[in-house]
Amino acid sequence: MRVLITGITGFVGSHMAEYSLKKPGVEVFGISRWRSPLDNIRGILHDVNLVHCDLRDESSVANMIGETKPDWIFHLAAQSYVTTSFSAPRDTIEVNIIGTLNLLEAIRRSGTTPMIHICSSSEVYGQVNENELPITENNPLRPQSPYALSKVGEDLLSYQYYRSYGLKTIRTRAFTHTGPRRGEVFVCSAFAKQIAEIEKGKNTTVLKVGNLDSVRTFLDVRDIVRAYWLTLEKCQVGEVYNIGGAETMTIRQMLNMLLDISPMRGHIEITTDPRLFRPSDVTLQIPSTEKFRNQTGWAPEIPFRKTLEDLLNYWREKV
Repeated sequence: MRVLITGITGFVGSHMAEYSLKKPGVEVFGISRWRSPLDNIRGILHDVNLVHCDLRDESSVANMIGETKPDWIFHLAAQSYVTTSFSAPRDTIEVNIIGTLNLLEAIRRSGTTPMIHICSSSEVYGQVNENELPITENNPLRPQSPYALSKVGEDLLSYQYYRSYGLKTIRTRAFTHTGPRRGEVFVCSAFAKQIAEIEKGKNTTVLKVGNLDSVRTFLDVRDIVRAYWLTLEKCQVGEVYNIGGAETMTIRQMLNMLLDISPMRGHIEITTDPRLFRPSDVTLQIPSTEKFRNQTGWAPEIPFRKTLEDLLNYWREKV
């Protein structure tokens, strides 16, 4: 079976590639651009097939689909940082919506019928009301950032291609997930990197934070790629599924858990940095994952403390 992973060089994509390679009879393809960093897949570089492709270029995507002829597609490539989407909304829309459109069009015109996993986001729900918790797949979509809006577009576009052309798309709306290789701009990773730098004396003992009162449900990236695999193995085409963890806490509680792992606990000063606040924020995300669990039997396996330990150790090696 030929598996194509867009965004293979990224955080989730690299873990997806590692997981896929463990499956018997699977050949892994991934797209990259000439300037794509390869650090995340350095250990499996000789085991995957990289194809140069820019999702924003229609002919490039068509050529890539013709070359790889995938049976399964995990569409993970995206401009995924919410804060950046406020400063670069056009780029976010082009990568996430136009890139997805080019991919779906290339598949449609190729005449092939791969299974297609579309990675949407919990951000599409926006700021929910407390009486809407836990958030189900039927909750209203209230995007509060250009990133969230782009994911609504990607989400509904893939549904339209299922309805109009019979493409075998399945959408997932993933809630907060983290782990080794997470980009330093994302909250868990940003804290872990700062702590690692403080431990090594490469930074002052001041740790900069934004809004610590947001509530999140956390999940390990290695649990989420297992869920993504099950999505194409067991879920219904045309459907959408929430995927999220079982451990809910505020960002403050998450930070305290990270600090408990560090020998510098008690020697780190926490300070608020106004630059880390967004123009509008989503502060309450607790998912219902009942639909996905009932369909697949999936459940998280990695305790969140273990996730944070592995993340902190990743940054201890990097800084």
